[in-house]
Amino acid sequence: MIMKTQTEACHCGCCYSSRDVVASAAEAAAAIDSANLMNSTFSIDGLDCADCAAKLEKGIRKLPGVREAQVNFAAAKLKVVYDKTLLEVAQITKTVSGFGYSAAILQVAQDAPGYHTSVFRITGMDCADCAAKLEKKITALAGVRSATVNFGAGKLTVEHALTESKIIKAVQQAGYQAVSDGQAARPGAQPAGAWWRKPRVMATSISGVALLAAILLDWVGMSKNIIIPLYFAAIAVGGYHVAKSGLYGLKSLTMDTNFLMTIAVVGAVAIGEWSEGATVVFLFSLGNALQAYTLDKTRESIRSLMDLAPREALVRRDGQELRLSVAEIVVGDIILVKPGERIAMDGNVVNGISTVNQAPITGESMPVEKQVGDLVYAGTVNEQGALEIAVTKLTADSTLAKIMHMVEEAQADKAPMQQFVDIFAKYYTPAVILASLGLMFIPSLVFNQSFDLWFYRALVLLVISCPCALVISTPVSIVSAIGNASRRGVLVKGGAYLEQMGRIQAVAFDKTGTLTIGKPMVTDVTPLTGIAKEELLLLATAVERWSEHPLAQAIVAKAGNAPLKSVTKFKALIGRGAQANIGDQTVYVGNRRLFEEIGHALASYEEQLIQLEQQGKTVMLVGTKQQVLGAIAVADTLRANSRKALAALQAAGVENMAMLTGDNKRVAAAIADKLNIDAFYSELLPEDKVLVLKQLAHKYGSVAMVGDGVNDAPAMATATVGIAMGVAGSDTALETADIALMSDDLSKLAYVMKLSRKTVAIIKQNVTFSLVIKLLFVLGTFAGFVNLWLAVLADTGASLLVTLNGMRLAREIKIPERF
Repeated sequence: MIMKTQTEACHCGCCYSSRDVVASAAEAAAAIDSANLMNSTFSIDGLDCADCAAKLEKGIRKLPGVREAQVNFAAAKLKVVYDKTLLEVAQITKTVSGFGYSAAILQVAQDAPGYHTSVFRITGMDCADCAAKLEKKITALAGVRSATVNFGAGKLTVEHALTESKIIKAVQQAGYQAVSDGQAARPGAQPAGAWWRKPRVMATSISGVALLAAILLDWVGMSKNIIIPLYFAAIAVGGYHVAKSGLYGLKSLTMDTNFLMTIAVVGAVAIGEWSEGATVVFLFSLGNALQAYTLDKTRESIRSLMDLAPREALVRRDGQELRLSVAEIVVGDIILVKPGERIAMDGNVVNGISTVNQAPITGESMPVEKQVGDLVYAGTVNEQGALEIAVTKLTADSTLAKIMHMVEEAQADKAPMQQFVDIFAKYYTPAVILASLGLMFIPSLVFNQSFDLWFYRALVLLVISCPCALVISTPVSIVSAIGNASRRGVLVKGGAYLEQMGRIQAVAFDKTGTLTIGKPMVTDVTPLTGIAKEELLLLATAVERWSEHPLAQAIVAKAGNAPLKSVTKFKALIGRGAQANIGDQTVYVGNRRLFEEIGHALASYEEQLIQLEQQGKTVMLVGTKQQVLGAIAVADTLRANSRKALAALQAAGVENMAMLTGDNKRVAAAIADKLNIDAFYSELLPEDKVLVLKQLAHKYGSVAMVGDGVNDAPAMATATVGIAMGVAGSDTALETADIALMSDDLSKLAYVMKLSRKTVAIIKQNVTFSLVIKLLFVLGTFAGFVNLWLAVLADTGASLLVTLNGMRLAREIKIPERF
């Protein structure tokens, strides 16, 4: 949602967007300073629906300056973290009122003095449950106010008064490696060394060698005095990191997988099962190393996006050409890019003509021609001619940097299925621990069974109860799918939206700029009185030059550089048109509704207007309060792939597709007929689009709204999923939508829907597989068919299999021909 200081005119029912509005919103998004952050809690009255609570939360997040918004439906409370320089409490309560509720402030808190926020990159984190435990451990540190672990992105965000070195040390004690995000972003600052040189991998290798030697010596009948020390070495070396992490977790009153495995190994040694204890340690350590390796690779595929942008660029300053680090380049500098080089910074072409491969940003397979005035992005490849580019954004604010940041943040947003799994695991693990304790003591105390036998089986149950495979089954799939989408030029803001896309039953499209190119051209200038065509056009242009709506721009473009009369008292008439004073009379330019409101009977012009509208043209009338002077017809061209994209959505199972427009019924009908669209809604004001979305949601359940991400923000917030298209370079549109199509390619909608369904299917496969394996081995444990090393093999094997299955989503998804 964008606060406008000046309302602009709209001839077709769509809100106008202005450079000032877009610029102010972009600046607002970039200017959030942690020093100005406020944390406010509101009580909400009238909140009677969980789905409505989600919509309210979504709407509040779109306010300028809002960093976080969370609605607690059960408690009827709204928590908002926002920049006090960009947003006031009154604006938040007013927005809540706009959704039909009332809000009362309960608490306002500013970040405590002395605290600051740091971000760390974590490696070696192979389990979502372990990530939750790490978060709890860091939060428990004295001097830490809050800690959040993004498992998918491998990031730890801490609000603290400690030194960063103390936090890094605490992470290392938990068994992982941490580096400050600022350090990680520097060239050559990534954790060095081949993967096989990492401490855990080396420990696993040594443990495996010791275990193999012990097994071979045992097989040839060597003395126990030699074999047992080898088993002990395998346990000590391979289990060091496991035991260290488990015991550190116990200090924080958390019993994680490492702690359970440590107990199992100690128990095995206590009853003389040295070989099984050593095998358990090796298999568990090997599984952790492989899982950490695969997940780190997945995360690096996202972080490697930033490596697409060169670290240096050739800059022209003061008549000299200098090769500078991107950190030294400022807005306004001119960078020189030769053919075949990657563009280092976002900017506008000021000299030269070339084609640019924009695939890393927009996912477009074909190069795009660039000439003076065109926008180019960091990380894209200049293919043919030399370009001179005026830098418009610092490297940290580039479109590429924003994409990487949003993808990483999206990985932290849990899908509904992941939330279910997390809740299930929360109760599942304690239940199995209690069952293990019962299995350990009840048979011997109540039924006089052998304690050693049931103690051993209890250890097996502890091992097989590890929830890693279950907990990791969802996030690894979400991470892979979101990474896949980003490489195809589609930004998905979170797992919830990815999951919801597969359930969409209705899709609503804004017409102008979405189904059409959005660059209409004047086709007819028709005088309705004795006025000359040229005079009619110049009169309309004098009014419309103050506006940037596509229809207004079409009129101004038609007039060219002809001299125009000066105007005063320009006024926008939302959903109807515009007016301005020329000399001593007021001139109106707008739709039928406007001229009917000022008292004109249009019956005598009906035949001419209908003829133009039946051709799919938008007709604007020009006149004064005394008379209608003439009509100007404008036509917008349909996108080349609009019809094919809609057909693909129908093939994908979408029940209803609707077009929303401010154009009159005849124009809308002509375009809808060309697209073979299911329904169209015409003559809509912005608030009318919201009502249409609510009607579609009531009828079909899940509905998506596709628009430009700015003018259609209210409708997109109302939809189950809001989709903005063609948003490359638009900060506001990137922030507005739930899913953003970086290019103007509507065919990506069918791809996202297919990706969503495949993601959900793989998550279900993983969850089912994990539960079935657990159930079978639990039953086998009670029956005595499962030993310790087999339990570990099943547990780590299941974790690896669900990880690899989820990583299939990172591969190219092929859309069937019918799509």
